[in-house]
Amino acid sequence: MLFSQRKGLTPVRKAIQRESVDIELRNLLWSTISIIFSLWESYAYGWTSNSEEINTLLRRYWLGFFKWPADTQPGFDGTVQEMRAQFFKFEWNQVLDFVEFTAKSLQTMSEPFCEQVNQYLEQENSAYRFISGEIVEITDENEISAIEEGIKKGPKAVSEHLNVSLRLLSDRKKPDYRNSVKESISAVEAACRLISGDEKATLGEALKILSAKAPLHSAFKNALSGLYGFTSDEQGIRHSLLEESSISYSDAKFMLVVCAAFCSFLAGKRAENGMK
Repeated sequence: MLFSQRKGLTPVRKAIQRESVDIELRNLLWSTISIIFSLWESYAYGWTSNSEEINTLLRRYWLGFFKWPADTQPGFDGTVQEMRAQFFKFEWNQVLDFVEFTAKSLQTMSEPFCEQVNQYLEQENSAYRFISGEIVEITDENEISAIEEGIKKGPKAVSEHLNVSLRLLSDRKKPDYRNSVKESISAVEAACRLISGDEKATLGEALKILSAKAPLHSAFKNALSGLYGFTSDEQGIRHSLLEESSISYSDAKFMLVVCAAFCSFLAGKRAENGMK
């Protein structure tokens, strides 16, 4: 992990690749496609089901994706090299178009192709995944904005926990989802302690103090308390972390977004009521 990542200086939009595909992810996606091409066998060895499927795929790229004249398509090697040259010139959205077109054009290999692509998308912290053969966004602008606001506007103690949570979530070599969740929860606890002045304060106690200054709707207050309770009581995520954990990227990302939003809300209410 480099200096900028350790200090939490890497932008959230880079850590979570939304509307972008960096060179590492682009390389992995092309490698997944090129492995399919490597299964092709020439006429000298006789056609196989794979070679027919790949030959059809290349034809579909030429005519269906690029819409180039059929009589300009070179042989196998030339076609693959042209595909590669174009792929590394694509904008981020065209990369995903090309990958999705590949999945839709394959037959027997489509499912394992999508599975491998999803592994790389998760590994590289992309905001996108294959679902039912189509690439969809799983991390939207609102989620990223919630994380950014929590980090930028929160007090130092809160921002540090959120930064660590993001760093653990987005570590591409060894993500730590369990401790990312812990840090997200710790950010909320730090915000509660600042509001209440009590080192052991819970969200409920902090909300009670806020409500004395500016009443909160009871349903809203109960919803916040209930969700926080899920993360911290003995039946919630924190208790489970002490045992065998199956916490995924989606779980950790959800907790980071929700806790960052919690912290922003608490900071806003604190400022509105002139609390130091």
